[in-house]
Amino acid sequence: MRQIILDTETTGIDPREGHRLIEIGAVEMVNRRLTGNTYHQYINPEREIEAEAIGVHGITNERVADEPRFAEVADAFWAFIEGAELVIHNAPFDVGFMDHEFAMLNRARGEPRLGPVAEHCRILDTLQLARDKHPGQRNNLDALCKRYEIDNGHRVLHGALLDAEILADVYLAMTGGQTALLLDASAGGEGSAGAGGLAIRRLALAPGSLAVTRPNDAELAAHRAKLSAIREASGECGWDRLGDGVPH
Repeated sequence: MRQIILDTETTGIDPREGHRLIEIGAVEMVNRRLTGNTYHQYINPEREIEAEAIGVHGITNERVADEPRFAEVADAFWAFIEGAELVIHNAPFDVGFMDHEFAMLNRARGEPRLGPVAEHCRILDTLQLARDKHPGQRNNLDALCKRYEIDNGHRVLHGALLDAEILADVYLAMTGGQTALLLDASAGGEGSAGAGGLAIRRLALAPGSLAVTRPNDAELAAHRAKLSAIREASGECGWDRLGDGVPH
């Protein structure tokens, strides 16, 4: 299954008041494996960013003044998300802004070509998922990172791509904990995850740096005795197909 873990930043709270997207960040996951593929884009909203919003994400009007408008990036963004399951924390907020942007774009183009998001993508709201799992508790992203012991110390301000990456770790921890190796080895190391208090860490290890523990004589003797018992009980032992049945 292809999933896109996504977050946005905006000029304000409500698109019905004319507020717009200013940043989109998303990471791709296939069968619970982070692929290393990401989408990240700052956007010129063609309006002022509210001071309260700047206090949350730190993105100023000057920062996005020379960025492309949504109409210029919409097709590439749509190609990245179409048909996937979107994993979003407080999904109605982000989906509402995306649908607002696509609707304006379609009106300007004269044809309804992109969106609505929920008609082309499945939506998984991790905020609702967290509320179901932890009723009566705080379930914002920072609280979930603390609960699942996920390091978010580098998160001083909100940022769409950073928050999407953190949300990927939170989502995997909440839904069973197993994150496998990145499909793209060049994307940087292993991912391992745990639920119920185990942290998710991505490790970049040099070749040969993992220690290998060899069995001692007593352990080897116990191993051989176990294999012998298996042969006597079943007539064969699968380890024999691999050689002498002794770890090397």
